[in-house]
Amino acid sequence: MLIFLIIQRDMHVGAGQAMTGKTVTRADLCEAVYQKVGLSRTESASLVELVLKEITDCLERGETVKLSSFGSFVVRKKGQRIGRNPKTGKEVPISPRRVMVFKPSAILKHRINGHVE
Repeated sequence: MLIFLIIQRDMHVGAGQAMTGKTVTRADLCEAVYQKVGLSRTESASLVELVLKEITDCLERGETVKLSSFGSFVVRKKGQRIGRNPKTGKEVPISPRRVMVFKPSAILKHRINGHVE
């Protein structure tokens, strides 16, 4: 959670500012932890990897991951259904699967719309 709070502060886009479309990478997360927390680069990278692994492991088990003031990652089950090949129009079965959904918190929604508290 510490990593998300650090990035959230640094990546804020205020009202009237253009969005750059930058992708935040693992390296960016590691650098932010290194700059803000004071850990070595190796320790920062290990911390980021540990947090991401914990989130991934929880999602694999079907658990919901809630990050306060950020949002929730939820795994949902989708049943089998019939789809259509857009090129041929032929019906094809789509097998059941699990999908991950991100639901932003009200605070995050508020912030991305330019309202800073």
